[in-house]
Amino acid sequence: MGMRFTVLSSGSTGNAMVVATDEGKVLIDAGLSAKKIDQLLKEKDMSASELDAILVTHEHADHIKGLGAVARKYDLPVYANEKTWEELNKHIGEIAEDKRCVMETGEVRNFGSLQVESYGISHDAAEPVGYCFYHEDKKLSLATDLGYMSSKVKEKIQDSDVLILESNHDIEMLRMGRYPWNIKRRILSDLGHLSNEAAGTGLVDIMTSRTKRVYLAHLSRDHNMMDLARLTVNNVVEERLAPDDHRARLMDTYYDRATEWDHLDED
Repeated sequence: MGMRFTVLSSGSTGNAMVVATDEGKVLIDAGLSAKKIDQLLKEKDMSASELDAILVTHEHADHIKGLGAVARKYDLPVYANEKTWEELNKHIGEIAEDKRCVMETGEVRNFGSLQVESYGISHDAAEPVGYCFYHEDKKLSLATDLGYMSSKVKEKIQDSDVLILESNHDIEMLRMGRYPWNIKRRILSDLGHLSNEAAGTGLVDIMTSRTKRVYLAHLSRDHNMMDLARLTVNNVVEERLAPDDHRARLMDTYYDRATEWDHLDED
């Protein structure tokens, strides 16, 4: 089998996903309890004992809630850049020194046959990153928790076969929502989260004929709905592309269940 992945959970309440080949398997973020991660992996016919490592995008609670517990229970190495580690040290408990692995932004690491590259993103964390995953001729990219899609981000994630892209909020729902203005301002800022409209605009800029599927991710439960996100992104794409231009298929992620395994080699 080639490269495959499942998004175990995506949203403001917790984020985790698995990317795997036959020779390498990694968990990206552990924003759920260790018990919940075990349950979701079991539903996907997998155990955390099969993992080679945990990769961390940044230190916010919805990405690291179960990190320490999972790492200790299964004796897994944890990879993050130095600035993120400075923050993780305050929140995840003791991790054995030989399991504390520094992967600086822009580095490439290999886990069996799975190659992973991190890249910098704009978010209100110490040094947040996204990841690109490579196996044979396939490329999968993760781009969530970013206030805007910079030219460098677009360059990194372009030509992905599959993209996991943030579509966090509907701007009007956020503005009319119950959050205090300082939090709304943070979410709308360049250090916040991508709106549905921004996701659509960014997708148009980076989508090529190679891009088969785009998973809309990290949706706010308070200020978005999957149907609305999909509709808004699709409308932006249709407005900006010519009729004969290639269009990727938009896919859903969930906060309360995992996606089906997506096998990139089946395209």
